[in-house]
Amino acid sequence: QVQLVESGGGLVQPGGSLRLSCAASGILFSFYVMGWYRQAPGKQRELVATIPSGGRINYADSVKGRFTISRDNAKNTVYLQMNSLNPEDTAIYYCNAQRPPRDPYWGQGTQVTVSS
Repeated sequence: QVQLVESGGGLVQPGGSLRLSCAASGILFSFYVMGWYRQAPGKQRELVATIPSGGRINYADSVKGRFTISRDNAKNTVYLQMNSLNPEDTAIYYCNAQRPPRDPYWGQGTQVTVSS
């Protein structure tokens, strides 16, 4: 059974930092492109960043220079370091695992709230 378990969300003040983690099980982790997506209230889910095992890392323009995605294939874990957070970053953050043409897998999400 595939599981993607996110952790690290919470409440942070504007300008602060958080580090999200996503532990994967039940998949050949290194074969998957891992990613983070987010969904704010009343908005569609959007891409934050993706990272293959080798190759180009992709970031949404809105997070470039502030967020860093990384992965540890030995630990089957993907991370999202988020710096200089602002209220527009408030959303539920979802971990994603993709290996086309297979259907993607999703985590249950972790809430990130940026507020003073």
